[in-house]
This record gives sequence, structure tokens and C-alpha cells, in this order.
Amino acid sequence: MSVETTLRGSRCAGCDNVAFPVAVGCQRCGSAEVTAVDLTGRGTVWSHTVQRFAPKSPPYVPPAEGFTPFAVGYVELPEGVRVEAVLDCSDPAELVGAEVVLVATEPVPRFATPAWLDRTSAPSPQEQAR
Repeated sequence: MSVETTLRGSRCAGCDNVAFPVAVGCQRCGSAEVTAVDLTGRGTVWSHTVQRFAPKSPPYVPPAEGFTPFAVGYVELPEGVRVEAVLDCSDPAELVGAEVVLVATEPVPRFATPAWLDRTSAPSPQEQAR
């Protein structure tokens, strides 16, 4: 089972507006002539906050180790659309204006800073000893 890491949006044939998620009509001009498009997997954090309380269950299933606060915000993509997403980072204070990359799309879009990805993909001391 692979993890889908492509965001799908839609582009209007009439006014070239891009929307996320895929829409059946254009929100800007009302045209029904929209096509599904792949969106860029990189963007810039436009705004964010830290959620310090667990989401409602169901549908949220808390992890066995308990709830941990997490950052959520809007990522602005080069196509001009802003996507609400979970944001993985080392320090939420540095998020606004930070470059992020898409790491997951389900159950919601999830982006991470390159520093977070470097930290989480670095080999553990046990792996280095092998």
C-alpha cells in the first residue's frame, strides 16, 4: 500500500482559476468547464496556529501514547491556491513564510519543513552502528 502524495485540484477553462479540492464548477466565474489537475507539492506557509486540544472523536482516533499538540495552517501553492493542512515542524514560531513540502494527503493534507524531514529521516544511533 503506497501513500498518495499528490494533491488534486481543479482549473477553470474559462478564467484559469485553480481550486482545492477538485470542484465541479468554478467558484470565481461559475463555469462548469473545469478539469482536474495535479497541484505542486511545495508551498509557503501563509498562516498557522497550534491546536492544543484533541479533535472530536470520532472521527479522530487519539494515539495510544496520548494527544500531542500540532500545527495547522494554510500553505500557499505556486498555483495561487491556499490549502489547509497539518504542518510538521521543529518550531511552530518559524512557520510563517517557511517553505514546506507535501508528505501526505490522507486523511487531510500534511506538509513538513525540510528541517523536519531531515530530522525525521536521519538514521538513529542504532542504525548508524550497523
